[in-house]
Order: sequence, then C-alpha cells, then structure tokens
Amino acid sequence: MKKYLIYLLLLIGGIFLGYLFFNSSSEEKHQHTQTEENQIWTCSMHPQVERQEPGDCPICGMELIPKETAGSNLAENEFTMTTNAMALANIETTIVGESQNDNGSLQLSGEITANEDETATQPAHFNGRIEKLYVKSLGEKVQMGQAIASIYSPDLVAAQQELISAYQKRKSQPRLYQAVRNKFKNWRITESQLQQIEESQTPLTNITIYAHVSGIITSIEVNEGAHIMDGKPIFKIANLSTVWAAFNAYENEIKSLKEGQKININTEAYPDENFEAEINFIDPVLNSSTRTVTVRAELTNKNNLLKPGMFVTAKVKSDNENSKSISIPKSAVMWTGERSLVYLKTNDNPPTFEMREVKLGAENGNKYSILSGLQKGDEIVTNGTFTVDAAAQLQGKKSMMTSENNLLQLSKEIQEQFREVIKNYLQLKNDLVNDRAEASKNSAQKALTQLQAINTSEEETSAKINSLKEGFSNINKADQIKVQREYFISLSEEMISISKQIETSKKLFVQKCPMANNNQGAKWLSLEEEIKNPYYGASMLGCGSVIEVIN
Repeated sequence: MKKYLIYLLLLIGGIFLGYLFFNSSSEEKHQHTQTEENQIWTCSMHPQVERQEPGDCPICGMELIPKETAGSNLAENEFTMTTNAMALANIETTIVGESQNDNGSLQLSGEITANEDETATQPAHFNGRIEKLYVKSLGEKVQMGQAIASIYSPDLVAAQQELISAYQKRKSQPRLYQAVRNKFKNWRITESQLQQIEESQTPLTNITIYAHVSGIITSIEVNEGAHIMDGKPIFKIANLSTVWAAFNAYENEIKSLKEGQKININTEAYPDENFEAEINFIDPVLNSSTRTVTVRAELTNKNNLLKPGMFVTAKVKSDNENSKSISIPKSAVMWTGERSLVYLKTNDNPPTFEMREVKLGAENGNKYSILSGLQKGDEIVTNGTFTVDAAAQLQGKKSMMTSENNLLQLSKEIQEQFREVIKNYLQLKNDLVNDRAEASKNSAQKALTQLQAINTSEEETSAKINSLKEGFSNINKADQIKVQREYFISLSEEMISISKQIETSKKLFVQKCPMANNNQGAKWLSLEEEIKNPYYGASMLGCGSVIEVIN
C-alpha cells in the first residue's frame, strides 16, 4: 500500500512539473510571437517608411531596420545607418592622426611683387613746367641716360644768364665760374648741355632731363603741362631682374617657418616651371584682422618670366618635429555660414554618427589642419558626408541645415518665385565673371523686381526677402564692378541658404575662392561644376573649388 502511494505522489509531481515547463514555454513563445507581430521596420534614410516585417526600402532599396532600435541607447544627436546603407551610399571614414601633409611640406599662397630694394624714384631737381613728356606708359622700359622730359624753368633761365657771365669772367674769377657750374650739376644738368650754353652764349628756354636709373616704369606721377617741384617724383621705376614672392602664413604655421628655409614656388602661368628660393624675410608683426604674417622670398627673374601681380603657390619643407598637427581631408568638411562641421563616427556596431563643429587652421594641399574640435584617434566621414547629413536631417537629428535653426516655411508658390530669383542671381554671377558692370546692374534689378512680387505673412521668410532685396539693390546702385563684387559676398551667403530649402530641377554647385574677401574667402552659386570666379573675373578666372552640391 505504501509502495502505491509513493508511485502516485511521483506521478502527480511529474504532471505538475510538466505543466510548469510547457506552460512557461508556451507563454514565452506567445510573448515572442506577440513581440514579432508588434515589431515595426523602417528605413534609416526614409524614416517615414514603416513595415510590419523586414525587407528593403521601397524608395531607395536599403535594408529596413527595427524601428525601436533605430534610436535606442543613443545620445541626443546621434543616429545610426545600416552597413548596407553605408555601402550603397559609398560612405568612407578615416581615423584622425598626427601627420604632415605632402611629406612634411607646408603649402602657402601669395603673389609676385616688385623687389622694393631695387625700386627707385626719378625726382625733379628744380621747379618748372613740363613742356614735353617722353615717358607716358606704365610698363615702359627706361635706360639710364634716356631723355624723359623737356622742362621750362624760369629759375633755370636766370641761372643760365649767371653761367654765361661767369663763363666770360672765368679767367679772372675761376672760383666763381666753378661754383656756378657746380650748381647746375646739382640740378643734374649734363656737361654737354652746359657746354652748349657757354658756347652759344644763349640760355636754353627748355631743358631736357635724363633718367638716372634703369628699369620698368611702375608709376607716373605727372603729365604734360603739369608743374613740378624740386624733390617731387616724376615717375617710379623698378628693376625686375629680381622680384619678391610674398606669401601669407597663418598664425599656427609660423613655428614651421624660418629665414634661410628652402622654398619651391609654382605659378599658374608656367605650371611646368619650378622656381627655387630661400625665405629671406618673415614679418615680425602679425596682421590682427587676417591672423597672418607676410613671408617673402627673392627670385632671380630670368627672361622676365615673373610679372608683379602673378599668383603663386609654394611648398616649404619643414624640418621642425613640432610642426606636426592634426589634419583632415577637405572632403570631410561642410560649411554653414562661418562654421565648419564634420561627422564623427561614435560606434561601429551599429554604425553611429554625430555632427561635430571644428575650427579649421591652414589649408595644406587637399587637407585642413584642425585647431580644435577633434583629437587623434577620432573617426570621421571623409566620403559621402552630405549623404550622412541627409540621414541626420531625416531622422530629426542635428544636421547642417537644422543646426542654424534657419528653416523657412515655403509654399510651392513661393518656392517657384524664389527659383526665378535664383535664375537672375546666376545671371548676375555670370555678368560679374565677364566683368560687365552695367549688365550686373540689370540682372540685380530683375531679381529685385521678382522679390518685390513675393507676398508672405511668415516673419522669417519676410526677413529673408528683405535681406535679399537689400543685397540686390546695393548691386543695382553700384556703378563700379569692384563695389558690386563686395556686395555679392553677403548676397551669395543668403542665396546659398535659401537654395538649400528649395526643390530645384538642376544641381547647384556651391563654390568658394579663398583669396576673395581680403583672403577670408567668399562663396557663390553656379550651375556648372567648372570654376568661373565672379570676384576676380578674367584676372583670376579659375581660382576656387566646389565645396558643396545642392541637389
């Protein structure tokens, strides 16, 4: 009896344990099934897409990801992209490290200037009036002893009478005669002219003066009929057998430069020519507005190849071990107003990114040195940067567009009106490229008329329109193309900002010239990828690069 009781208890215990095990599994399976049934799948590039099951995005074909994991365990402005999405967008990243660009060389930009140690002024040595000027053109070559002007001087006519009298008494008063003659020599009157006066016994009404230096005319200070005064310049002259190559070096580059350092110089005019020189001057005073110092090298100007005003670049070999600095490729940098932004990869699995503001230093070849914002070992996006920025914007994270809080509420009608404004802005840009001041005024007037036709009650849009009106109006009122180009700098910043918020049928290229705006750089919009600089026109048409594309 006791034996049967034990078997019964074991049977009841087994049934109970079985119930607990299978019931738990059933509940777990039910919960898991329920979780899968409630799972929503979305696209990292198009978060508006939501599906009940995994698959590919119907818009871009990227692999869908679970919606609840898309933003889990992330910082406020971090966001993720799938490996497949990164591969399709050809996104590449680079580890930031300490490196020297171009095998330790520093790249500088500058221009050729006249060697001021070899420049001279041809002054007047007496008072008078220019009856005939024989040197009239800038760039004209003058040789020492060449006749440069014929001058009438009442003072010299009276002095010649004194010379004639002294000549007649030269035997009895030789010292007086020599003193009078020396006075003429101080006035740079030649021996042959003195002999002519003495032999003819007649004063010369007009005295010819001659160049006492050789070189190229760089400035003419007088014209025919003008009165000259003793010591005042007639023209300035430069000996271009040697010239200076003057460069601007940023504050953080000074430590890598020293006098006597070798420098290799190239020009746009002679791209296959390499000019070697040494740094012979570093300005001891820093320009507080540009944060640069002038660095200079002297070049022998064989065959007069180098012309003052030519733009040149130079590579300086640095032997300073402390000159190494953090640098990143240009392709990693985005600009928004005066700010420079990069995308930092904060995690590998899943790929996670965050926007980071950086402060740029010198431009060295195809890289920028970094003054702040990054450190060695950071991983940044170097290809596909704008695709990553688009993903951030679509996921509601901090991006290039949203970081400035300048998004406008633009209706389809207003966008269409702004597209017409952009067309006239692009025509204005072309007019500045072609150095056509009057045409620029007309294009600005057309854009202004179109802006005046836009009606909106939205405060921020209205403020933007008023700002654009002011820019186009200033250009329309300016007669000189130099002034128009100055107003074009701020106008272009406004147009770039508005163009990013409008759907356009064609790509717009944001381009930038580092030399414009007093070497602070200036941007503009263009329909063509080819650089045609509106800030310099024909004088420096190809200066600049594409820094962004607006689709």
